Amino acid sequence: MSEANIIVEQTQTVNEQNVQVPGADNLSAETQVAHEVTLFAEPIWAFGSFTVTNSLINSWIVVLIILVLAVFIRQGLKTIPSRFQTAVETIVDGALNLADSVTGDRIKTLKIFPLAFGVFLFILLNNWLGLLPGVGSIGFIATQGHQQIFVPLLRGATADFNTTLALALMSVIGANIFGIVAVGAWKYFNKFVNLKALASIPRKIIKEPTIIMVNPIKFFVGLIEIIGEFAKIASLSFRLFGNIFAGEVLLTSIAIMIAFIAPIPFIFLEIIIGIVQALIFSMLTLVYFSVAATAEEH
Repeated sequence: MSEANIIVEQTQTVNEQNVQVPGADNLSAETQVAHEVTLFAEPIWAFGSFTVTNSLINSWIVVLIILVLAVFIRQGLKTIPSRFQTAVETIVDGALNLADSVTGDRIKTLKIFPLAFGVFLFILLNNWLGLLPGVGSIGFIATQGHQQIFVPLLRGATADFNTTLALALMSVIGANIFGIVAVGAWKYFNKFVNLKALASIPRKIIKEPTIIMVNPIKFFVGLIEIIGEFAKIASLSFRLFGNIFAGEVLLTSIAIMIAFIAPIPFIFLEIIIGIVQALIFSMLTLVYFSVAATAEEH
């Protein structure tokens, strides 16, 4: 979020701030225009019961950028690669090798890589798009109760918990579906509710007396794994949201104190954080898919 967000900060009057905001000419001298950093994305318009928020618009823009980029690269593929094609192939090859270090198998990597790399690009572009001038500072004035509030047209999508939660749900649920397909429904079910361990106790208790202690532990560990799946969702969503939202609040706070030059180092820091957070999310997605596709005995 750029320093321009501070134009209409903390319910100060338009006359006191002496700023220009869309629609300010139509406001009376006593009207207050407020804009605060909110945890939620502001609604822009609605189609029936479907509400379009400023972070959703940002997500659509990122999807459009990825789509155009993909079509451009696909149309430009040549037997003798250009410099741009060589650069893209180098990036993809490096990403595949990095994914191999997680999965340990190129065949498994090729199955998971398109999703993980797509998630990386989506998160990275959303993280960076939230730093551009105008994102969070260009908008309109809306009436909320007896107060006039400034609503930005665009907001970094990964600074909205709804977006990060949706990404986390997709990653965890997708990993479980992938695991069911890879190892079979019954084997995958026994990772969590280990009925097989309980059923084997009567058959093996004479030869292995310790099984009466070990297998119940395996059963309860499986139940704990169910809780772990929900913990994955919370961890992925809150980590990404917290880092990106905190970065926007930091830039806003720095811009309040010194509007020029001072925020620049922090913007570069946020660019790096954007890369790191996108990489962490995509790598964890790879790990979840890889572990889900591994049979329990392995």
